[in-house]
Amino acid sequence: MDKDSPSIVVACDESVHSLNAAKMAAELADAMGHPLKLLTVYPASKESVLVISGVEHSEIEAGKHDYSRKVFDAAKDAIRGRTDAAEEVLLSGDPAHEILEYMNAHPGTHLVLGRRGHSLVRSLTLGSVSEKIVRHAHGAVTVVGA
Repeated sequence: MDKDSPSIVVACDESVHSLNAAKMAAELADAMGHPLKLLTVYPASKESVLVISGVEHSEIEAGKHDYSRKVFDAAKDAIRGRTDAAEEVLLSGDPAHEILEYMNAHPGTHLVLGRRGHSLVRSLTLGSVSEKIVRHAHGAVTVVGA
């Protein structure tokens, strides 16, 4: 599959909001005739804690794999009967940064993601992944609310 061909990419995590986003992304992919890709980012904060704790590299990689399998399986269950995922993408690092880098490297990506609905104070002081992506993305982004 050409990395520059249009695709619908849904950002998945362990939240109910990302499952709602996966359902909408599946409907968009089906309606538009584009492939659906599942994307998750293993947070750098989790990896850093494990590195500092002295966990072996192979165990960290196994943890990433387990995390992605859990997230992707939940997303696949949510979209079952709508469409199939053409690809699963696992990234590591800061979620907003990694998703934006992915979009920059894959022109034509239409990103769908859920908004977790953090409190107004938290969103104003820390920002949210969805807000950062909407602010900085070069491409189509659909944010699915609660």
